[in-house]
Amino acid sequence: MYYNNDMNKLFRYPVTIREAHLDTFGHVNNAVYLALLEEARWELLNQGNFGIKKIQESGIGPTILEIKIQFLRELHLHDKIIIETQLLSYNKKIGVLQHRILRNDKVCCAAEYIMALFSLKERKIINPTPEWLQAIGFIAQST
Repeated sequence: MYYNNDMNKLFRYPVTIREAHLDTFGHVNNAVYLALLEEARWELLNQGNFGIKKIQESGIGPTILEIKIQFLRELHLHDKIIIETQLLSYNKKIGVLQHRILRNDKVCCAAEYIMALFSLKERKIINPTPEWLQAIGFIAQST
């Protein structure tokens, strides 16, 4: 099972940088970038009807296996940013999700997440379900 499609749905999540996001240097700390990206992923899942309630009911949910992140430009107080999230590929049980934090259409941060779908009952990674693929924006290519 291999899904690879650069035309998968692009999710956009707007955020304004607030005081609580800043560190003592007056810019966004690296850990806060990860928290903002997590927030954007949860919004993606909620929009895709795969939120916490669905995860608890079904006993399956996402797990992050690896993160590669690049900090390209500082974010500052009151910056209006957009977090773009898009599924890049799914090969067997492993998916690749891309995040980009944009300010004025310039990439400030780029992150690539290696992820999988995890069975809470079986305590193992499972194949992606059609509901899961739809929730994370997979668009099947017509042949």
